[in-house]
Amino acid sequence: MSRVCAICGKGPSVGNVVVRKGSPKYKGGIGLHTTGITKRRFLPNLQTVRAADAKGNVKRICVCTRCIKNGKVTKA
Repeated sequence: MSRVCAICGKGPSVGNVVVRKGSPKYKGGIGLHTTGITKRRFLPNLQTVRAADAKGNVKRICVCTRCIKNGKVTKA
């Protein structure tokens, strides 16, 4: 199952996990130093929903919660 919304096409996005060491300057320290950067993925909140298509047939589709909340899905 691909992690993509069947209606809006929202998929995973990427970001970084930043690990910092030290005490911040405003607390009297020497400052924060970055000791490691690792890639991470932000996955969309997909839900499997029984939905009716244009012809009235019932199918199970993976839809993001924003599409469900905005009423873009007609539940069966």
